[in-house]
Amino acid sequence: MTIPEHLANRELTDEVLRPLTELPSRARVVIVGGGIIGSSIAYHLTRAGETDVALLERGRLTNGTTWHAAGLVSQVRGTHALTELTRRNAETYERLPQETGIETGMRRVGALTVARTEGRMQEILYGVGLARDAAIAVEVLAPAQVKDLWPAAVVDDLVGAVL
Repeated sequence: MTIPEHLANRELTDEVLRPLTELPSRARVVIVGGGIIGSSIAYHLTRAGETDVALLERGRLTNGTTWHAAGLVSQVRGTHALTELTRRNAETYERLPQETGIETGMRRVGALTVARTEGRMQEILYGVGLARDAAIAVEVLAPAQVKDLWPAAVVDDLVGAVL
């Protein structure tokens, strides 16, 4: 099976993403599972120039386990390599509407992580170092700053926070 030109050029629409009524008789690359991993593999293969890719999913794409994810894209992970990978993922998600013509709803809204113990604050500060090494904007906050930003927050038991 050769991917139609409009699909090979990544001009994706709801029409081309609809489930097929029958499987293709052949494909050079077959990916089983249309969740985040399978979809990502298909995306990167087509970006690399592969045009004969079949992505198989029993229903609609991302309606399995991936659908249950909250849609959160945390960029800081436990190592430099994983943090860099998730930073690049976030950049890819932001580009998808321009590349595909399909709005993803991706918005960078930030996250507040709070610490109620010194030990937890040290863990969070380790993440701050990872974030800064990957050029991800982070800000360390004192409890009073958390209260200034979110007046309803109870901060009496906080050691600190990161935004």
